[in-house]
Amino acid sequence: MQIHQFLHIIILIMGKRIPTLLPRVARLLGGFGENLKLARLRRKYSADSVAQRAGITRRTLSKVEQGDPGVALGVYARVMQVLRLEGALSQLAVDDVLGRKLQDAGITPKRRAPKKESMPPVEADSDEPGDA
Repeated sequence: MQIHQFLHIIILIMGKRIPTLLPRVARLLGGFGENLKLARLRRKYSADSVAQRAGITRRTLSKVEQGDPGVALGVYARVMQVLRLEGALSQLAVDDVLGRKLQDAGITPKRRAPKKESMPPVEADSDEPGDA
C-alpha cells in the first residue's frame, strides 16, 4: 500500500509536459480564446450551457476561453459549433504564403524516381512499304 501512495505522489509531481509555444503563437491562441468568450457573451449564453452543449466541463470551457494550448483542437471546434462559428474553421491555414514562396523558389520535396515504363515489343518483320 505504501508503494501505491508513493507512485501516486510521483505521478502528481511529474505532471504532463506540454511543449512550449513561441510567445507570438501563445498570444494568438489567447486572442482566439478571448474571441470565443466575447462571442459567447454577445449571444448571452452562459458558460454552463455552452459547456454542456459542447459536451465538455465548465473547467475545459474556461481553458478554451483562455487559449490553453493543452486543449485539443476538436474541443475548440465543438465550442465554435455551439456558437455557430464553425464556418470559420475553413479559414485556418487557408493561405500558405511560405509554402508558395518555397515552391516558387524551386525547393521541392524529394520524390521517388519515376517508374520504368515497359516498351511495346518491336516487330522484326514488317510488310509495310517504306520500311527498310
